[in-house]
Amino acid sequence: MIDIGSKMQEQYGGDGYIRITNGVAAESLEQLAVELRDLMAKLNPNSDPIDFRSTYKRAFTQVTNLWQKSDIVRDFVFRKDLAEIAAKIMGVSSVRLYHDQALFKEAGGGATPWHVDQVYWPLDTSNTCTFWIPLQKTPSEMGTLSFARGSHLKTGGREMVISDESETFFSQYVRDSGFEVSADEFELGDISIHSGWTVHHAGPNLTDQTREVMTIIYMADDARLLKSPSKTQYVNRDAFTPDVQLGESINTLLNPTLYSTH
Repeated sequence: MIDIGSKMQEQYGGDGYIRITNGVAAESLEQLAVELRDLMAKLNPNSDPIDFRSTYKRAFTQVTNLWQKSDIVRDFVFRKDLAEIAAKIMGVSSVRLYHDQALFKEAGGGATPWHVDQVYWPLDTSNTCTFWIPLQKTPSEMGTLSFARGSHLKTGGREMVISDESETFFSQYVRDSGFEVSADEFELGDISIHSGWTVHHAGPNLTDQTREVMTIIYMADDARLLKSPSKTQYVNRDAFTPDVQLGESINTLLNPTLYSTH
């Protein structure tokens, strides 16, 4: 188990992201990758040639709630050790699953525009985080994540979904705000963790290999549904927190508690 001490909590709280090296055994990721490749081939929603897709769909192929479709994926997503890291890094006692998603950026795939994740989430809490877990060694030319350090502490652009417009706005916003931008590369087994409100993007995949990434999104156990979600957030509510009423605690079969000190 990785020791999440106060220094790492402070770094995450100040920067809005953190990288953990050797966070997951390579063998488990290799097994997961084999399973996900099969699932993604069957469930791929991007049937159009890449040049005919939207900016969003050129950036990656996305399939969610894969834990419902495979025991291998479920076992990985429900790992208590990862959920414990999420709880400790956010400084909460318990965490639930919001949802998982695979993000495959195919060879020649476009850049992922600057954005914040939580614009999509109907969650009335800032205690959310995404575990971004590459399934291969991932150099910058494959399209690694870059973060605007400390941007989760400011509110600019929080209404903007992933688009050409968000790329234009946040590119200028990051420059004008003087945010330092990270530039990490990843070995197999490394984990990147970022807050739901951290501004980030990923470059294009300039290699001939698909960039395969699994993500797990956690939220504090006491998270509630927003009282006034946006239209985009209503779509996520129906997909990931079904039947939860506005303002109510989120407690559904799709959102199990994965770690708790209680």
